[in-house]
Amino acid sequence: MSVARTISPEEARRFYDRIGSWLDSQSFYEDAAISDLVDHASFGSAEAVFELGCGTGRFAEALLREHLSETASYRGCDLSPKMVSLAGTRLESFGERARIILSSGGAPAAEPADSCDRFVSNYVLDLLSESDIRAVVSEASRMLRPGGLLCVASLSFGCGRWSRGFMGFWSRVHALSPKLVGGCRPIDLPSFLGGSAWSLLHHESFSAFGVSSEVVIAECRASA
Repeated sequence: MSVARTISPEEARRFYDRIGSWLDSQSFYEDAAISDLVDHASFGSAEAVFELGCGTGRFAEALLREHLSETASYRGCDLSPKMVSLAGTRLESFGERARIILSSGGAPAAEPADSCDRFVSNYVLDLLSESDIRAVVSEASRMLRPGGLLCVASLSFGCGRWSRGFMGFWSRVHALSPKLVGGCRPIDLPSFLGGSAWSLLHHESFSAFGVSSEVVIAECRASA
């Protein structure tokens, strides 16, 4: 099986710096999956949330305003300085409860162990190489407290004839030039959660205008 080409962190940084707040226009195919993720992630009982790839902060704002307790904290990172700026401004009213940092991309290896009980990543893993996705999953296991949840949404290969055909076309475009689709591609999320460290709690697929998404929530049993 051929290994999918991916864009570099620097290429991703330039792309997302350039599109800025236009990133939120992707909500037409993301919102159903993200809503399902929120419905099954028990954020009301969370004490500390980490988000890999916070984007404009739209998800974090909704989380802090509507789903997290007033004592819960949020920490997000992004490799785009533009996204960090947009998210920081958006979350300013939450004070010390919300922190946004600039990352170098890939797995958050510098984050402390046992530092969160929800590790979230929405439409980020589908930008990464397979080895980087496995590294992120490994770091999530290290960062999550026992019983914590990994909560991920991404592009997928399709959940019906129309969406499978459309996402097959998307995959071919990505293989031709990842930059044409912003570096994103369909991936199979559950395949990255093998081994004894994870217990799969929720897995659902969605399709909007042919764009297919997948939601996975898995419980962390032990450090990887």
